[in-house]
Parts: sequence; C-alpha cells; structure tokens
Amino acid sequence: MLPITALRTPLAADLQAVITQGLGSATKSIPAQEMEKLAPAMPASTPAVSQTGGGSFSNVLGQFVGEVNSKQAAAGDAVTGLLSGGNVSLHQAMIAMEEANVSFQLMIEVRNKLLESYQELMRMQV
Repeated sequence: MLPITALRTPLAADLQAVITQGLGSATKSIPAQEMEKLAPAMPASTPAVSQTGGGSFSNVLGQFVGEVNSKQAAAGDAVTGLLSGGNVSLHQAMIAMEEANVSFQLMIEVRNKLLESYQELMRMQV
C-alpha cells in the first residue's frame, strides 16, 4: 500500500462515519450562559459617535491606511532581521508578512467597495 493511501484510508472511513451518522452533537446548541462567558463583556453605555461634521470618515480611513503601512514596515523589518541573522525566527517573519498581506488585501477590498458605492451613487438619477 502506498503511504498516501495509508493516510487517506482512515480519514475516508471517519468521514464516511460522520456522513452516515449525521452531524449529531456537532449541531447541539450552546446555552446562553456559556455564550456570555465566551463573549467579552460589553460596556453598559457605548460612547456616542461624534457628529462633528466632516473629517471623521477621513480620519478612520487615514488610521486604517496607517495601520496597514505599519504592518508592512514591521514585515519588512522582520525580513531584514531574518536575512541579516538577527534575533528573528523564520515563523515570526512569515507571520508578519502574512499579517501585512491580509491587511493590504482588506484595504484593497474596502477601496473597491467604496469605489463601487461611489459609482452607484453617480449612476442614480435625481
């Protein structure tokens, strides 16, 4: 038997058992008390959103871009430290690079949604 098929056989049998038995306890509901223990405590009163006029949206976007930039810089520093033989392990550098990549992809998707929304508004007839 090939090593790959030896690995696949027990997994396939377990998968077939789950399919034939149904999900059973996997769909069991969690009591509300346990959910409250898992969720972080919410403050009694949430701070009101400031209605100071313009600028708050641009501040949020500016902070978002700044965070993405800092993650990109941290990933660059981690790679530089790894290549120069510093006290940076390979997995730390890879994690920093992936965090930077995911945050950049999120920023691109937010930009795309904003552009789509703007274009949709411009197509509306008044």
